[in-house]
Amino acid sequence: MLDVTRLRVLAAVARVGSVTAAAQELRYSQPAVSHHLARLEHETGTRLIQRVGRGIRLTEAGLLLAERAEEILGRLGAAEVELAAHSGLRAGRVRLAAFPSALATVVPHAAATFTAGHPGVELGFVEAEPPEALHMLRAGEVDVAVVFEYPDDTGRADPGVRHTPLLTEPLYLVTPADRATNLTDHVDDDWIGGCERCRSHLVRRCAAAGFTPRIAFTTDDYVAVQALVAAGLGVTILPELTLTAHRVPGIRATRLAGAGREVSIARYGEPPDPPATTALVEHLTSGRTPAAPG
Repeated sequence: MLDVTRLRVLAAVARVGSVTAAAQELRYSQPAVSHHLARLEHETGTRLIQRVGRGIRLTEAGLLLAERAEEILGRLGAAEVELAAHSGLRAGRVRLAAFPSALATVVPHAAATFTAGHPGVELGFVEAEPPEALHMLRAGEVDVAVVFEYPDDTGRADPGVRHTPLLTEPLYLVTPADRATNLTDHVDDDWIGGCERCRSHLVRRCAAAGFTPRIAFTTDDYVAVQALVAAGLGVTILPELTLTAHRVPGIRATRLAGAGREVSIARYGEPPDPPATTALVEHLTSGRTPAAPG
């Protein structure tokens, strides 16, 4: 029996024209894509890929199988939707990935109301920053992902992923309680960086203000970041949900002017979504918005 994952890889190579592009689309490594293609050739006993210079092209048999693979994958997707619609919300499961401060703020109320309204549906969670969450979404490991994007992010387009806006998070300069509250007053101070995307935004924000921040500490733990600030070890920029989820005494949060961080709900593939996925998105979008930090 042909492996569905390997058929998906072959279809991607046929669609985008190269192993590199297919790896990017599927969020696999290039060696993983090559491995799946080699295993598929072994399973079929047929040469599917032909080397051409530094690239590849599909053989006639490869093109035929890729066309059938697209049909098979489409049928599988339709069957999942039809089965979910038939079952309704009496059973099944839906899986959610979200970054830590969203899991601590916007997700719990939505999850509680979803579970109360659909007790037969299993709801699962996993903590993941946006790049990992989107990878899991495309790989089918989760059904819904709560992700964020900064206004100055570039190259974040992800074909096949649909985003529903959830909220805009203001950004705050976080300093010890007795320190100055203007960004440019901290040119000579140590800075504390968060996840890769947050740290990149911090650097760009400071660059726009005319200086390069000296990042002395880096941690993804927003509680630890605040504790380091409270101890006088540096200053930082944090989005609102991190301060709503937990606020360490001894810090001052000053809202920064300008656009905030956009938080959205992501799903992969063409609609309609399975009923459980649709219901979870509805609970997330209609849930209570956490209060802004005081």
